[in-house]
Amino acid sequence: MLLLTFVVAVVVSFLGYIPPGNINLTAMQLSINKNIKQAVIFISTFSVFEAFFTYILMRFAEWFAEKETVLRLLNWALIGVFIVLGLLTWNQGKQNQPKQKEYSKGASIRTGILLGIFNPIQIPFWAIAGTFLIGHGWITTAGMGLQFFALGSGIGAFTCLYLYAHFAKFIQEKFSLSSALINHAIALVFFTLAVISLIRQIV
Repeated sequence: MLLLTFVVAVVVSFLGYIPPGNINLTAMQLSINKNIKQAVIFISTFSVFEAFFTYILMRFAEWFAEKETVLRLLNWALIGVFIVLGLLTWNQGKQNQPKQKEYSKGASIRTGILLGIFNPIQIPFWAIAGTFLIGHGWITTAGMGLQFFALGSGIGAFTCLYLYAHFAKFIQEKFSLSSALINHAIALVFFTLAVISLIRQIV
């Protein structure tokens, strides 16, 4: 049962990061503006925090699912996150950056920590998914069950974000796209997500 719990966590976490969001778009941005190494440092740091907070959230999944006020506040915070990241990414596209440059890993680690801690999507996602998985008996919370689940969620998140980072680099090199163009495209996605989230809050 522990193996099944681990596999389910990997799959669910991987699928959870496929839709465009602030985390995977940040991984793409770092890959394009800096390099794959910096993107991997960010992804690794974020995935550690993903695993840690998943463990906590899964322990209180049902409690979080009942707190509609908390979830609404987090959704408003998410709108702000999308807008800020959109503005930062748009401004990044206006800057001419040298292609060959040594970057400090500190900035990527800090970004991973900040987004790992302030990730508004994480609570509603695992509150819903966790309650569903536990209720249907697909995972076990007995013994080391939650630890295996948390580890699987970190690995699933890392795998998906790693593929996003490489995909962004592949697109840039394959089609000879400028960093500015890709940054502006990512920024527009951030703004679109902000608008969609705002509409959901109002309607």
